[in-house]
Amino acid sequence: MSDTKFLERLFQAYYQEKSNEIPLVSSFGNREFGFIPWQKSIMIRHIGFKTKEGLEDYFINNPPKHAYASGSLYETPDAPDMDKKHYIGCDLIIDIDVDHFYTPCKDRHDLWYCKECGTNGTGMPEKCPKCGKVKFSKLNWVCDNCLKIAKKQIQNLVYNFLIPDFNLKEEQMQIAFSGHRGYHLKVENDEIRTLSSEERREIVDYLTGENISFEILGLREKSEGIYGLSKTNIGWSKKIVQQIEGLVSKHNLEIENILLDKKTFDMNPKQIKSFLNYKDDFHQQILNKQRNIWAIEGFGLALWKKFLRGIVQQISIELDEPVSIDIHRLIRYPGSLHGKTGFKVQELKLADLDDYSPLNEQNVALDPIVFISKKHVKQKLEITEQKVPSTTFKGETYGPYEKGDKIEVPHHFAVFFLCKEVAKTL
Repeated sequence: MSDTKFLERLFQAYYQEKSNEIPLVSSFGNREFGFIPWQKSIMIRHIGFKTKEGLEDYFINNPPKHAYASGSLYETPDAPDMDKKHYIGCDLIIDIDVDHFYTPCKDRHDLWYCKECGTNGTGMPEKCPKCGKVKFSKLNWVCDNCLKIAKKQIQNLVYNFLIPDFNLKEEQMQIAFSGHRGYHLKVENDEIRTLSSEERREIVDYLTGENISFEILGLREKSEGIYGLSKTNIGWSKKIVQQIEGLVSKHNLEIENILLDKKTFDMNPKQIKSFLNYKDDFHQQILNKQRNIWAIEGFGLALWKKFLRGIVQQISIELDEPVSIDIHRLIRYPGSLHGKTGFKVQELKLADLDDYSPLNEQNVALDPIVFISKKHVKQKLEITEQKVPSTTFKGETYGPYEKGDKIEVPHHFAVFFLCKEVAKTL
């Protein structure tokens, strides 16, 4: 039996046992469904279900590698042509996935190979450091640090943007661990459902701080100096000043390291020295509601803008922008299995997030790692990828490995390695 067939039957057995636990999403009969089968990497879509039993039967009889449902609502979701589906509206979908932004741990576990010259390394370079080409073969891995950063992004999104700035309620938000490297959030709101793609683009720009105008927020230069932003103003101005307050409250060495970071502030040592020398006075200035002049030696309007762009980068939401703009996008169906990991797409309440740890979740009801063997069965595999990073689930670590290594690992590790296509069964 091929490894692909083995995984397909494993998924089928799971759905036979657990199909009744798959949740029913809102407006179920108006959603379009899509599935990627195990044998072909092609989306089968334009499917609709009238009943949850119909969906359960599909999972059992056609166990998919990946399962999706639309954020959109249609009168006829199974119509083969988009114009015949009779579009009703679309929920706002936000996908937080560490595939799309830098995290420090990627320098340890995300591997790349240049297709042009064969150079390899770790991290996520924009181009090959040797030949300058941009064609890569990549192996993106999963670790607890990645998922903690993604979780913080979701919490930041909810508590610092959606609730205070958009006046959304917790009950309007559906959150799920994606089953791989991030989280999904779906906003079900009647007004938002009517928004066009262009209007959703404006929401995305607000969340990401794209094209933000510091002049509109209050930054300006007059003869007596630079007038800064005020915390008394709502929205981005308040967020920025609060973030600055947090920055200047840190120890000098920590501030220096933050301001040196080339991915955010990228300030030179002279500028940093001046900032540290004046930081206490600056702190008092931004706390003073009567006088809002920002005075640091060497900081003109251009440098203040550069500094503020770094602050915005610290605050803004790292999201997959096309997902939120597209009114016909499908997202993973909650309760389904992710074909790249074997993990479950796990629905969560906002209150669950603080303690939630997908790779070591203690609450059985929320645990996405579903293929743990109760009999502690181990499987023998051979590594087929050039290199495989170390992997930690449930407090156990296996690897790193190299191509040709013969290993014996617990069942859930074996499923993960097979789904990631870095190993084969022996």
